[in-house]
Amino acid sequence: MAFANPLHYFWVFKTKRANLYYLIFVAILCSLCYLVGIWSHSSTAVIPSSFSGVSCSDQSLNSTFVSSVSVVALDFSAHHQAPDPSPTAARVNHIPPCEAKFSEYTPCEDAERSLKFDRNMLVYRERHCPEPREVLKCRVPAPYGYKVPFRWPESRDSVWFANVPHKHLTVEKKNQNWVRFQRDRFRFPGGGTMFPNGADAYIDDIGKLINLKDGSIRTAIDTGCGVASWGAYLLSRNILAVSFAPRDTHEAQVQFALERGVPALIGVLASIRLPYPSRAFDMAHCSRCLIPWGQYDGHYLIEVDRVLRPGGYWILSGPPINWQNHWRGWERTPEDLKAEQTGIENVARSLCWKKIKQKNDIAIWQKPTNHVHCKMNRKVFKFPQFCPAQDPDKAWYTKMENCITPLPNVSNIKQVAGGELANWPERLTSIPPRIRRGTLKGITAETFTENTELWRKRVAYYKTIDHQLGERGRYRNLLDMNSYLGGFSAALVVNDPVWVMNVVPVEADVNTLGVVYERGLIGTYQNWCEAMSTYPRTYDFIHADSVFSLYKDRCDMEDILLEMDRILRPEGSAIFRDDVDYLVKIKSILDAMQWDSRIVDHENGPLEREKILMAVKQYWTAPAPDQNQQGTISAS
Repeated sequence: MAFANPLHYFWVFKTKRANLYYLIFVAILCSLCYLVGIWSHSSTAVIPSSFSGVSCSDQSLNSTFVSSVSVVALDFSAHHQAPDPSPTAARVNHIPPCEAKFSEYTPCEDAERSLKFDRNMLVYRERHCPEPREVLKCRVPAPYGYKVPFRWPESRDSVWFANVPHKHLTVEKKNQNWVRFQRDRFRFPGGGTMFPNGADAYIDDIGKLINLKDGSIRTAIDTGCGVASWGAYLLSRNILAVSFAPRDTHEAQVQFALERGVPALIGVLASIRLPYPSRAFDMAHCSRCLIPWGQYDGHYLIEVDRVLRPGGYWILSGPPINWQNHWRGWERTPEDLKAEQTGIENVARSLCWKKIKQKNDIAIWQKPTNHVHCKMNRKVFKFPQFCPAQDPDKAWYTKMENCITPLPNVSNIKQVAGGELANWPERLTSIPPRIRRGTLKGITAETFTENTELWRKRVAYYKTIDHQLGERGRYRNLLDMNSYLGGFSAALVVNDPVWVMNVVPVEADVNTLGVVYERGLIGTYQNWCEAMSTYPRTYDFIHADSVFSLYKDRCDMEDILLEMDRILRPEGSAIFRDDVDYLVKIKSILDAMQWDSRIVDHENGPLEREKILMAVKQYWTAPAPDQNQQGTISAS
């Protein structure tokens, strides 16, 4: 029998004993670490019991130890949670309606405010906008009984009485065929003070003196327009007129024009420039507009000269033209009328205009195509002189000057200053002269062509998501709040019976309104921190491309949206294009304004940050006049 080696048992015993010591050591070490961890993270320092026997004489040791202890309070509360909503946060706060008396409110042409300003040269009739503390924070109501306007062309001849409840002109202009009242509507026979037989016949008379058919005359301006029958009947001849008149004793004349579906703005020739660029219009017109053309050193004709295109026409009918046959009816003396006409003739001659025709009650002058001769004859005409270096297109609160706005230089006397325009409709898509000549920074012929094609595609997309825009005749009066080169308007006006007021904001990087007019379109300048010079319910449709990103930090988004609400008709629509962050904020305010709205993807797909917001203003009106004012809204 074999015996195990004792040495072997010794080494086995020794190895097991070493492992046991190792395990005990690890256990003690872990326990110590655990206790130290508890102690170091406790809210109050734990003093080991071994220190309990320290005498008072050893307090310094105790205090030294305690002061070295880091006291940490454990905080188990959550720090990453949204606050609970307030009790009212779940409810949409509605922006209240204004009182019924504000149904025709025009903030910058308020009659009471205007009385504070100088009456000389009609300064008090100009734009005078409310101070920020005076701005209404409510929705302007439509009058009780308001109806959706007639569709064009029926609207040219008929307007609902409930929409413009004023009969004053039917009495004052009864014998001049301006407007008649029949049951629930107004009828517009097309007459005017100087064309009682109708605007159509009057325009035919003008057409016998100058060519209105070849497309060379496309844009026109009518000063002191009445109910805009002249502009209304020019539309069938493919001539687009901007009509303007002040908000004065002829109550609602511009409002009638807009209800008829005719382009118009509230405005007056006074001390500041008209809100249009230089060389904008092919033709200007005044039919007994009561503007003192020969007074104030020709101040007003000088402004017409600024906005008239080289070779453009100025048409005057009414006093003093043909005074020899009318002086008795006008209740003025022949001497007075003759002196007035002589004054007008002298001013026109000093501007280098040529009187080309006068037949019966119509006289027509033509502006020169360039200023070669005009600069030479300043030795004869000491006044007015040419304006010094200036921006002729700057026209937002810009003071008029009694000097001639110089036309661009030409290389020979036969050249048209600024460049010759194509006839309509080729003018719409031809490269505008301002772009062709390189006068607009960063905008080239290629830019123009690409922009035109871009907006053709965008408008086609709009019509697929807004079926009312795609419905021919559903809309008539359109507004583009940031038109740039007029691409949105150009994509619509050829095939749809619409007109578009193209706005170039005064804050835009480049002033492109001159290009808009060179395309045969119309527009105006505007600062959207202020109200527009127009009546409530002017437009059927509003397009706002990048407006709110442009006005970021300039004014309150809610104020711009309330102005849009004021000038949009009940059941009218709007399209907003902007960064999605702006559209979300816009939608929240539209909800408070009780519009229906939805955000849809960009035409290039959902990955684009720019989105489109479609919105429709609901139908609602002021309460019936005898209704208890606790009921503030009448809705269908």
